[in-house]
Amino acid sequence: MKKSRLLLVILLLIGLLAGSLANHLLSPVKAVVFLTKTTTVAWHPKADLDFLQYDFYIQVKLSLLSLIGVLAAIWLYRRM
Repeated sequence: MKKSRLLLVILLLIGLLAGSLANHLLSPVKAVVFLTKTTTVAWHPKADLDFLQYDFYIQVKLSLLSLIGVLAAIWLYRRM
């Protein structure tokens, strides 16, 4: 089976979502607070050219569980 980049992107997004879901489910548990601590990365590009104006806001909240989900997705992709 030929691996495609689209499959990798889909698996990475699923891994991030699974890690985020695990983060939300485990956030009330005090024993695993080191896994659920999040770091926010934000990017806000905007431009106002005379004929075009755009304004984006992209924010990613990363936690150790999200990174574990991404690593699991990469591992699953390589096993295919």
